Amino acid sequence: MKTRHIWHPPNWFYLGHHRNDDTPSKPNWVDRFNDRLAVRMTVLFGSIWCVYVFLLFSMIPVIKPEWQGPLLYVSNAIQLVALPALMVGNAILARGSDQRAGEDHTALVEILSDVREEVARLRTMTAGIAQQETENSERPTDVVSIADEAVISVNEPGPSAAPGKPSGN
Repeated sequence: MKTRHIWHPPNWFYLGHHRNDDTPSKPNWVDRFNDRLAVRMTVLFGSIWCVYVFLLFSMIPVIKPEWQGPLLYVSNAIQLVALPALMVGNAILARGSDQRAGEDHTALVEILSDVREEVARLRTMTAGIAQQETENSERPTDVVSIADEAVISVNEPGPSAAPGKPSGN
Protein backbone atom coordinates (compact mmCIF):
# COMPACT_ATOMS: atom_id res chain seq x y z
CA MET A 1 0.00 0.00 0.00
CA LYS A 2 1.28 3.42 -0.92
CA THR A 3 1.66 5.97 1.87
CA ARG A 4 0.53 9.50 1.32
CA HIS A 5 3.29 12.10 1.36
CA ILE A 6 2.70 15.23 3.42
CA TRP A 7 4.77 18.19 2.31
CA HIS A 8 6.68 20.05 5.02
CA PRO A 9 8.47 23.23 4.00
CA PRO A 10 12.17 23.34 4.74
CA ASN A 11 13.40 25.26 7.77
CA TRP A 12 15.00 27.97 5.64
CA PHE A 13 11.52 28.81 4.31
CA TYR A 14 10.53 30.25 7.66
CA LEU A 15 13.73 32.14 8.41
CA GLY A 16 12.83 35.78 8.78
CA HIS A 17 9.13 35.05 8.19
CA HIS A 18 8.12 33.83 11.64
CA ARG A 19 5.91 35.98 13.77
CA ASN A 20 7.69 37.62 16.61
CA ASP A 21 5.60 38.35 19.69
CA ASP A 22 7.89 41.24 20.54
CA THR A 23 6.51 43.41 17.75
CA PRO A 24 7.59 47.03 18.09
CA SER A 25 4.93 49.41 19.33
CA LYS A 26 5.88 52.03 16.73
CA PRO A 27 6.08 50.91 13.09
CA ASN A 28 9.17 51.82 11.09
CA TRP A 29 9.10 54.18 8.10
CA VAL A 30 8.71 51.37 5.56
CA ASP A 31 5.58 50.06 7.28
CA ARG A 32 4.13 53.57 7.53
CA PHE A 33 4.85 54.19 3.83
CA ASN A 34 3.26 50.87 2.84
CA ASP A 35 0.20 51.55 4.97
CA ARG A 36 -0.27 55.03 3.51
CA LEU A 37 0.19 53.75 -0.04
CA ALA A 38 -2.30 50.92 0.46
CA VAL A 39 -4.90 53.25 1.95
CA ARG A 40 -4.45 55.78 -0.87
CA MET A 41 -4.77 53.04 -3.47
CA THR A 42 -7.91 51.78 -1.75
CA VAL A 43 -9.43 55.26 -1.77
CA LEU A 44 -8.35 55.81 -5.39
CA PHE A 45 -9.75 52.49 -6.66
CA GLY A 46 -12.91 53.03 -4.63
CA SER A 47 -13.73 56.36 -6.29
CA ILE A 48 -16.24 56.92 -9.08
CA TRP A 49 -13.53 58.53 -11.20
CA CYS A 50 -11.69 55.23 -11.28
CA VAL A 51 -14.88 53.61 -12.55
CA TYR A 52 -15.08 56.20 -15.35
CA VAL A 53 -11.43 55.65 -16.31
CA PHE A 54 -11.84 51.88 -16.44
CA LEU A 55 -15.04 52.27 -18.43
CA LEU A 56 -13.22 54.38 -21.02
CA PHE A 57 -10.29 51.94 -20.91
CA SER A 58 -12.63 49.03 -21.66
CA MET A 59 -14.19 50.93 -24.60
CA ILE A 60 -10.86 51.40 -26.43
CA PRO A 61 -11.10 48.01 -28.22
CA VAL A 62 -14.41 49.15 -29.73
CA ILE A 63 -12.59 51.99 -31.48
CA LYS A 64 -9.25 50.23 -32.07
CA PRO A 65 -9.77 46.42 -32.17
CA GLU A 66 -6.07 45.76 -32.81
CA TRP A 67 -5.25 47.09 -29.33
CA GLN A 68 -7.31 44.41 -27.59
CA GLY A 69 -4.32 42.13 -26.88
CA PRO A 70 -2.10 44.77 -25.22
CA LEU A 71 -5.07 46.22 -23.31
CA LEU A 72 -5.96 42.77 -21.99
CA TYR A 73 -2.40 42.39 -20.74
CA VAL A 74 -2.49 45.82 -19.08
CA SER A 75 -5.88 45.14 -17.48
CA ASN A 76 -4.61 41.85 -16.05
CA ALA A 77 -1.55 43.63 -14.65
CA ILE A 78 -3.79 46.25 -13.06
CA GLN A 79 -5.89 43.52 -11.46
CA LEU A 80 -2.79 41.74 -10.13
CA VAL A 81 -1.65 44.95 -8.44
CA ALA A 82 -5.01 46.41 -7.42
CA LEU A 83 -6.64 43.43 -5.74
CA PRO A 84 -3.92 42.81 -3.13
CA ALA A 85 -3.58 46.55 -2.57
CA LEU A 86 -7.34 46.80 -1.95
CA MET A 87 -7.20 43.90 0.50
CA VAL A 88 -4.31 45.45 2.43
CA GLY A 89 -5.97 48.89 2.43
CA ASN A 90 -9.22 47.43 3.72
CA ALA A 91 -7.34 45.57 6.46
CA ILE A 92 -5.61 48.80 7.54
CA LEU A 93 -8.90 50.71 7.53
CA ALA A 94 -10.54 47.90 9.51
CA ARG A 95 -7.72 48.06 12.06
CA GLY A 96 -8.46 51.75 12.57
CA SER A 97 -12.18 51.10 12.95
CA ASP A 98 -11.45 48.30 15.43
CA GLN A 99 -9.37 50.70 17.48
CA ARG A 100 -12.16 53.30 17.41
CA ALA A 101 -14.68 50.62 18.39
CA GLY A 102 -12.51 49.66 21.37
CA GLU A 103 -12.29 53.29 22.49
CA ASP A 104 -16.05 53.70 22.06
CA HIS A 105 -16.63 50.55 24.10
CA THR A 106 -14.44 51.84 26.92
CA ALA A 107 -16.28 55.19 26.92
CA LEU A 108 -19.68 53.49 26.89
CA VAL A 109 -18.73 51.23 29.79
CA GLU A 110 -17.73 54.31 31.80
CA ILE A 111 -21.02 56.00 30.93
CA LEU A 112 -22.91 52.85 31.91
CA SER A 113 -21.21 52.75 35.31
CA ASP A 114 -22.10 56.44 35.84
CA VAL A 115 -25.72 55.74 34.91
CA ARG A 116 -25.83 52.78 37.29
CA GLU A 117 -24.52 54.99 40.12
CA GLU A 118 -27.19 57.59 39.37
CA VAL A 119 -29.91 54.92 39.29
CA ALA A 120 -28.71 53.60 42.66
CA ARG A 121 -28.86 57.12 44.12
CA LEU A 122 -32.34 57.63 42.70
CA ARG A 123 -33.48 54.31 44.16
CA THR A 124 -32.32 55.32 47.63
CA MET A 125 -34.10 58.66 47.25
CA THR A 126 -37.33 57.07 46.01
CA ALA A 127 -37.17 54.36 48.67
CA GLY A 128 -37.49 57.09 51.31
CA ILE A 129 -40.42 58.60 49.41
CA ALA A 130 -42.11 55.20 49.11
CA GLN A 131 -41.66 54.62 52.85
CA GLN A 132 -43.21 58.02 53.63
CA GLU A 133 -46.12 57.25 51.31
CA THR A 134 -46.67 53.95 53.11
CA GLU A 135 -46.61 55.69 56.50
CA ASN A 136 -49.03 58.36 55.25
CA SER A 137 -51.42 55.74 53.94
CA GLU A 138 -51.41 53.99 57.35
CA ARG A 139 -52.40 57.18 59.23
CA PRO A 140 -56.04 57.80 60.00
CA THR A 141 -57.92 59.80 57.41
CA ASP A 142 -59.06 62.41 59.90
CA VAL A 143 -55.47 63.48 60.70
CA VAL A 144 -53.90 66.28 58.69
CA SER A 145 -50.11 66.37 58.59
CA ILE A 146 -48.60 69.80 57.99
CA ALA A 147 -45.00 68.81 58.68
CA ASP A 148 -43.18 65.95 60.36
CA GLU A 149 -43.30 67.79 63.71
CA ALA A 150 -46.90 69.07 63.67
CA VAL A 151 -49.79 66.63 63.40
CA ILE A 152 -53.28 67.99 63.85
CA SER A 153 -56.14 65.63 64.49
CA VAL A 154 -59.51 66.86 63.37
CA ASN A 155 -61.36 64.74 65.97
CA GLU A 156 -59.51 66.12 69.05
CA PRO A 157 -61.41 68.80 70.98
CA GLY A 158 -58.51 71.12 71.85
CA PRO A 159 -55.38 72.43 70.10
CA SER A 160 -52.43 70.09 70.28
CA ALA A 161 -48.97 71.42 70.91
CA ALA A 162 -45.88 70.25 69.14
CA PRO A 163 -43.56 68.21 71.34
CA GLY A 164 -41.23 70.39 73.36
CA LYS A 165 -43.21 73.63 72.86
CA PRO A 166 -45.62 75.20 75.36
CA SER A 167 -49.23 75.44 74.31
CA GLY A 168 -49.71 79.09 75.36
CA ASN A 169 -49.27 82.34 73.45
